[in-house]
Amino acid sequence: MPDHELYMQRCLDLAALGIGSVSPNPMVGAVIVHDDKIIGEGYHRQYGKAHAEVNAVNQVLANFTNAEELLKQAAIYVSLEPCAHYGKTPPCADLIIKHGIPQAVIGCRDPFDQVDGKGIEKLLTAGVEVITGVLEDECKWLNRRFFTRVQKQRPYVILKWAQTADGFFAPDGNKQFWITGPESRKLVHQWRGEEDAILVGKNTAAIDNPQLNVRYGGGKSPKRVVIDRRLELTADLNLFDQSVETLIFNELKTDIDGKNKYIALEDFDRYVPQYILYQLYLQDIQSIIIEGGAHTLNTFIEAGVWDEARIFTGETTLTTGIKAPKINGIIVEQFPSGTDQLQILYNKN
Repeated sequence: MPDHELYMQRCLDLAALGIGSVSPNPMVGAVIVHDDKIIGEGYHRQYGKAHAEVNAVNQVLANFTNAEELLKQAAIYVSLEPCAHYGKTPPCADLIIKHGIPQAVIGCRDPFDQVDGKGIEKLLTAGVEVITGVLEDECKWLNRRFFTRVQKQRPYVILKWAQTADGFFAPDGNKQFWITGPESRKLVHQWRGEEDAILVGKNTAAIDNPQLNVRYGGGKSPKRVVIDRRLELTADLNLFDQSVETLIFNELKTDIDGKNKYIALEDFDRYVPQYILYQLYLQDIQSIIIEGGAHTLNTFIEAGVWDEARIFTGETTLTTGIKAPKINGIIVEQFPSGTDQLQILYNKN
């Protein structure tokens, strides 16, 4: 009997290679097995391009002269339910049916309204044997960004900050102060390349003049988001250099200046995190890192609209200054990052 979990784990490993490249689509991996041997595999590599199932089938077609015969005796493993609708590419459920693949093993259902069981139904109607729920939790977790966007109509929110050994976020007096070492800074830049956007508040933008790019890491630079209620930030800041699309949330105007997009919120006194996240959802932003400052982070924490927190604790102390945010969550990982300590928490709600 085939080891369904073994092949599904391979799907997950392949799917994860698409991080940072496929949003707002999900990450998906596919493996085709014949006689307990993998004969083709693939993953969704880039938004708008071929899906995992297509790449896996194409690999079989390219490598075997008797590919069609093999496919008619094979099983296809997919980490997420095959799509059933025409989007930027044709339905993958139709592809499986076209090649007569008799069995489909699926990790989890796709919550997107145009799929959500329709792909499975289409396969079953065509006589394909369908097995679902293999490593289901792992498959859902891999696509937690996608699931959050579809089910909660907001991006997956990652909070990130650094604090001193005695619990301070920054010194008093609007001065820039490095808490973490080079290893942690490189890791943060790697994370940025995995997410769609990165957000800071007005004070962080003014004091640190951050570029918010991936110059110490790999991948593409995320979209930048800044909260500047009264548009007090100066135009010479790195945020406004037109290198990356930048969204400026304010209460004065909605306008476009090249890659800088000004979005006015109707009410800046209530529900600001919720309004911002819904606007980002409408912009197809599936995940966002919020990097500060302390007031901005606390605003999202108090609103309860966060999913993950990544907290660096450095060796330095300040004794006075701006206190680091306080957060309650499930601690899932703790490990060293150079001379710093990194703690990762998830929102228990």
